[in-house]
Amino acid sequence: MRRLRRAKIVATLGPASGTPEMMARLFEAGADVFRINMSHTSQDRLRELVAAIRAIEQTTGRPIGILVDLQGPKLRLGSFRDGSVTVNRGDRFILDSNPAPGDASRVHLPHPEIFAAAQPGHALLIDDGKIKLVVTEADARRLVTRVEVGGKLSDRKGVSLPDTTVAFSALAEKDRSDLEAALEVGVDWVALSFIQRPEDIAEAKKLTRGRAAVMAKIEKPQAVKRLDEIMDLADALMVARGDLGVEMPLEKVPGVQKQMTRLARVTGKPIVVATQMLESMINSPVPTRAEVSDVATAIFEGADAVMLSAESAAGQYPVQAVATMNRIAEEVERDPTYRGILDAQRAVPEPTGADAIADAARHIADTLDLAAVICWTASGSTALRVGRERPRPPIVALSPNIATGRRLAVVWGVHCVVTEDAHDVDDMVDRACRIAFKEGFAKAGQRVIIVAGIPFGTPGATNMLRIAYVGREAAGD
Repeated sequence: MRRLRRAKIVATLGPASGTPEMMARLFEAGADVFRINMSHTSQDRLRELVAAIRAIEQTTGRPIGILVDLQGPKLRLGSFRDGSVTVNRGDRFILDSNPAPGDASRVHLPHPEIFAAAQPGHALLIDDGKIKLVVTEADARRLVTRVEVGGKLSDRKGVSLPDTTVAFSALAEKDRSDLEAALEVGVDWVALSFIQRPEDIAEAKKLTRGRAAVMAKIEKPQAVKRLDEIMDLADALMVARGDLGVEMPLEKVPGVQKQMTRLARVTGKPIVVATQMLESMINSPVPTRAEVSDVATAIFEGADAVMLSAESAAGQYPVQAVATMNRIAEEVERDPTYRGILDAQRAVPEPTGADAIADAARHIADTLDLAAVICWTASGSTALRVGRERPRPPIVALSPNIATGRRLAVVWGVHCVVTEDAHDVDDMVDRACRIAFKEGFAKAGQRVIIVAGIPFGTPGATNMLRIAYVGREAAGD
């Protein structure tokens, strides 16, 4: 199941793709990681989906990543006496702590933490930004606002606060319960929704205790402002463009996407570009030209992965959506301008032995036109470092840990094979060559470069390079 592209594909599971047969078809079409959205998935269903994915993994012999996306805190209005009201631009409208049903002048806002944080001049966006209110007066029990963008307000609509940092955890009680269930069934990645600050990541890392990697979804302006600090703690980033486009001007989102992609490249951590990438394929077997360009742009920028949401979860053409994304990625990576764009964004290596080794491996592999860069990696850090360099040849990661292989499924260019650790240098070279041949990355007579750490099995000890010749014995001759 070798992919003919470096960028990875994340496919969201849902009603249109929740059967074992459909999941297998999505994997065959090109999905490398499956996303399970806990906003729409019970814990019992989570267990069923994980079991089905692991069965596909057994059948195909390929590590498959599982990303559980936590719902995050939901801020909502209370209810209205008649179910809804209409507010007009310039109206005075109050949000307060009174639980009585609302009317055209006021409504209950059951979140005291918002009253404590909001200030005059701050905006409140209701129902995905359809209604915009601006605070004119604020105290501990109510917010007096002016309607900037009017329309229909109805029961329990969501509230976003792009200007306000609210003092609540990114992990609501439901999220903590879902997180524990996800860890129990052995998922590989956990995505945190609506984070505002690095402390939100620290809280999740404390709960996961290394049992899953933590991906920070960037969908609030507050998180964008503290991106460097968040990146220091997170294991990966997701550009969650849907909510980001609600909470900040839409024209700013492409720039934020580029900033995040560059930061991820510099730090050597995976980045996933998400939301509405092939949105029209929910109802159409073909995407728009603009959507194709959107996916292509993310791949040209060097994103580790691109993601399908409703297209694969609830759309009419889930397999076609994955296959389309696969074809776009393959075509972009064949484009004569692709390599120049990728190389221009390469960051200077960190002043560590491991980063110097990874940079040297990329330089040697590119200069000598080697067939593959082969990494022996227990924790995955060696493969991450090599992936950061975006070498021209494919990257083959050899690991004794299936969990490492699954986490690396989201990383640019990495094809992971689970195998026992090397016993000595001769075994390291011999098996690397044999596996590269067997997996279709090298032919007899070609050369590969091998990156490893000695002593074997020591996480983070990348300290050795070896150029090896793939002989006929690797082919079993």
